[in-house]
Amino acid sequence: MSTKQTIEEIAAKHLPDESHFVVEVSLVDKGGKSLVKILIDSDTGLNIDTCAKVSRSVGEEIEAKEILDQAYVLEVSSPGLDYPLSSKRQYQKNIGRKLRVSLVDGKEVEGDLIGVSDSDITLKVKVKVKGKKATEEELKVALDQIKKSIVLVSFK
Repeated sequence: MSTKQTIEEIAAKHLPDESHFVVEVSLVDKGGKSLVKILIDSDTGLNIDTCAKVSRSVGEEIEAKEILDQAYVLEVSSPGLDYPLSSKRQYQKNIGRKLRVSLVDGKEVEGDLIGVSDSDITLKVKVKVKGKKATEEELKVALDQIKKSIVLVSFK
């Protein structure tokens, strides 16, 4: 098992409950130090206390098991609004929000996320036809055709 996978398992073990999940673990070498970045999220919202507790627990276990043989910086945080959605669980959490979806064929689609299945997402998109009023239609997008999805923030 790789170091990254080991740290991901450790992080998952130290999450407070099943509503929390690991989004991504990355290891980056920076001038003799490793940056261990763990992104976690929750179906019900995430707070800084949870990130701090997970960070302490993961750091203690990394030290106890001597997983990293060099100095490292451990960072545990939420993905943030500008971080691309990467799992079905993240899509489900964001039902009702507006997304910008970049497809593997280069096209971009914006719409309200209204559904998620094992193989696709459903967006409510506005369709404009020249000379007519825009209408709303449902558009299914296969998950394997999505290059990147970002939640759009509205300040209205």
